[in-house]
Amino acid sequence: MNVIMRPFFIVVACLLPTIHACAAPTELTAKPNILFIAIDDLRPMGAAFGDTRALTPNIDTLASRSSVFQRAFVQYPVCGPSRSSMLTGLRPESSGVLVLKTRLRDIHPDIITLPQFFRIHGYETAAVGKIFDPRNVDSRQDDDPASWTIPFRNVSGKVDKKGTPNYAAIPVDARNEEFVDGQIHERGKKLLQQMAGDDQPFFLGVGYKKPHLPFTVPKRFYDLYDRSSLKLEPFQEAPAGSDPRYILSDNNELKSYVPHPASEDEPDSYGDALTPAQQQELLHGYFAAVSFIDELVGDLLKELEAVGAADNTIVVLWGDHGFHLGDHGMWGKHTTMEKAARHPMMIRVPGHEGLIIADVVEALDLYPTLLDLAGFEVPDHLQGRSLKTMIEGRSGGEGSIAITMYRRLGAYGYSLRTDRYRYTEWIAPDGALKYRDLYDMQHDPGERTNIATEPANAELLESLAALLRERGEGLLRLQGESQ
Repeated sequence: MNVIMRPFFIVVACLLPTIHACAAPTELTAKPNILFIAIDDLRPMGAAFGDTRALTPNIDTLASRSSVFQRAFVQYPVCGPSRSSMLTGLRPESSGVLVLKTRLRDIHPDIITLPQFFRIHGYETAAVGKIFDPRNVDSRQDDDPASWTIPFRNVSGKVDKKGTPNYAAIPVDARNEEFVDGQIHERGKKLLQQMAGDDQPFFLGVGYKKPHLPFTVPKRFYDLYDRSSLKLEPFQEAPAGSDPRYILSDNNELKSYVPHPASEDEPDSYGDALTPAQQQELLHGYFAAVSFIDELVGDLLKELEAVGAADNTIVVLWGDHGFHLGDHGMWGKHTTMEKAARHPMMIRVPGHEGLIIADVVEALDLYPTLLDLAGFEVPDHLQGRSLKTMIEGRSGGEGSIAITMYRRLGAYGYSLRTDRYRYTEWIAPDGALKYRDLYDMQHDPGERTNIATEPANAELLESLAALLRERGEGLLRLQGESQ
């Protein structure tokens, strides 16, 4: 098992005394149910991930009973491609979903998704909210019909529309049920009650939409925080020695919102750099949204207990990518950097004690892992690996890597995350190397300095480049595409 590397991991172990170095596996007596909780734009937050700024008591409790993957990375830091990759078990280059306008089954009409696999093998399957990105499947109303035995039904809230003007952070004095996530939650509980009473094992996906922008949630979650005490990210510049054109986002998603109501002396309230007050407002909204979802997660898990299904249900909590909260001047995802690529992932398996896993893993690994845990043979075409042995505490992932990709300026950025380094190459469709950067994540976890140009690192650079080509399935597959 990989040793815990960073100081805050040691602190986490103290905060969660129930987490042990090794789990004691217990075989499930029947085909286990799967409760798959997806949370949009949730970065790794909570005691198990070393970030306690947001109040997450329910996620913390779940983490204490789960295998928590502290260094899990998505394959594409955008909702649709990330979800399509995880749900197909294929890298974005293989799934073909690299943008939000691509529909998965237009490319792969016969592909078997994760929930569809369970459906084929006798499970009752259903979902509510955002499991697939609706832009990458049949429709917002129907989702992906092939995946679900219970037809998908879209829900909506009354008070959390963008409205005019589009404020990014909006507390609303209203009940949970008046928000879209509250409606998702209520529908999820009803499905849980229904499916737990049926004779089949079930796969239930509940996809919450916050903390995605706008941060419109019940006011009482804003009241949990003192905005003036919220500390800003300590480093808000481009990394030294970097080319910001490739590695930094332009905050385009945030620019469709106003961080706070405009005043006469600040008519736009938003420029290339946010004021400290504006940043605190956004932090306040994001943390409030995280706490809102945390409450819903806790209530959903209580319902799982109430229907008598907890002892035979594998619970997954998964975020589709990370989120920049002001580091390097960025708010959102859309980068190959650590804050966007690293995401929360935990799996609670009945009969297993809580476990902190510091090995590098990928979101891609969830599909084969859940099949393996449920007792199914893992298909050879899946490009991830089963993490079952890690969950059972029998072996680690020594030498494991993760690859995240993104497209910008007509080039594909392939980011290789090893135990110690993040190495990224930006490659044009004709194969030309446009740019590369390298960060020592052990000594520079905030990615403040690109060390790719330092002569002393030439040999390291070439070894990582070779590893990227050796382990990066599909690295050059897209080079024949036109820009």
